[in-house]
Amino acid sequence: MRIHLQNPANDPLFDFSRAMWEAAASRARDIGSGHSISIGATPADFTAAMREAEALVTDASVITALFPCEAPRLKLLFLTNAGLDRLAPFTWLPPDVVLMNNRGAHAVKSGEFAIMSILMLANRIPAMVTHQRAGSWRKLWGSALGGRTVTIVGLGTLGGAAAEHAARFGMRVTGVRANPAPHPFCERVIGPDSLDGVLQETDILVLACPLTAATRGLINRRRLSLLPQGAGLVNIGRGGLLDQDALCDLLDDGHLSGVVLDVFTPEPIPPGHRLWSTPNLIISPHTAADDPATYNPRSLDIFLANLRAWRDGRDLPNRFDIGRGY
Repeated sequence: MRIHLQNPANDPLFDFSRAMWEAAASRARDIGSGHSISIGATPADFTAAMREAEALVTDASVITALFPCEAPRLKLLFLTNAGLDRLAPFTWLPPDVVLMNNRGAHAVKSGEFAIMSILMLANRIPAMVTHQRAGSWRKLWGSALGGRTVTIVGLGTLGGAAAEHAARFGMRVTGVRANPAPHPFCERVIGPDSLDGVLQETDILVLACPLTAATRGLINRRRLSLLPQGAGLVNIGRGGLLDQDALCDLLDDGHLSGVVLDVFTPEPIPPGHRLWSTPNLIISPHTAADDPATYNPRSLDIFLANLRAWRDGRDLPNRFDIGRGY
């Protein structure tokens, strides 16, 4: 198969290399051999490669910049992003091309970031940072995680990893997902319609679901106000999941004790935005799930696993469902 890997224009930490491909092909054994591989960095590289490419591996920024395009032989499109909401509507996608994301590549890093954030909230680190900036010596006392309640919205790669870590710390974990089937690291799993009831007993709320028509604005001012006094919140999903102004208001008035955000609306956060100065808020600039040392190798492993399934006539585990949005 003719496979083209197109690197993003301005993100060298996440560039593919020939050595990276060869290592992944070796790990994949049977499905990794016999392909014609090209790697591009410029629009000219892309245009030339797409005349013959049957599979394209790239990221969403390339789609935004270079699609639609002439790709007469393209069959498979693998994007090294899990959430593809910013690419909707998908009118740019050539007919009959199978679209995949890299769901699964983020599990290790995002799970560790989530439990780090939960530990920070339990130990009042956002408030300590606010006091440090003000030059104020104020003792705050944290608590151990065992027995505390965490509600995790979304139990895919990100939320599932967060639930696993939280359960190992002895937390009482409630999962929220569209299909409320049991999860091995949750005491209970509920559907979105039951969310209001559990928010009132949640110490820490973790948002880890994709942004879809059903989840946009899911955590609005009313739902944020349902959280008990002193609750904390972590968002590693998408900025559009929650009402940022309401969140800032509840931090300003002390209803929420601390928040860790990795995703925002818009990104990057504009200069002078109130998020920069809201107390007890830790900002991570959309870096929670990505490890430059492992991100591309994991993505290539996932691509090759899907290529094997495609060759064998099986369902592709990472096929993106445009209707569902994930």
